[in-house]
Amino acid sequence: MTNSNDPLEQLEAKLLKAVELFKRTQAERRALQQEVDKLRAEMKEPLKRADALEHELQALRRERDSVRVRVEKLLEQIEALTSGESAG
Repeated sequence: MTNSNDPLEQLEAKLLKAVELFKRTQAERRALQQEVDKLRAEMKEPLKRADALEHELQALRRERDSVRVRVEKLLEQIEALTSGESAG
């Protein structure tokens, strides 16, 4: 029969516990890393979509400004025509 007070057995028990704890924490770390990788992958699509929408918004604003300038020029030409007719 072995003595439970044997320092070698106590050390062995502690080492076995430490090994089990290490294995558990490594498994947890791997699981957490997989979750992080999954979340990063899931975030890529919405970020791409947001980026695309931002570019589209900028293009629409440029187009709106261009249309505004064209409409203002047309209004100026109409004003010039109508003021010329009323004066003549």
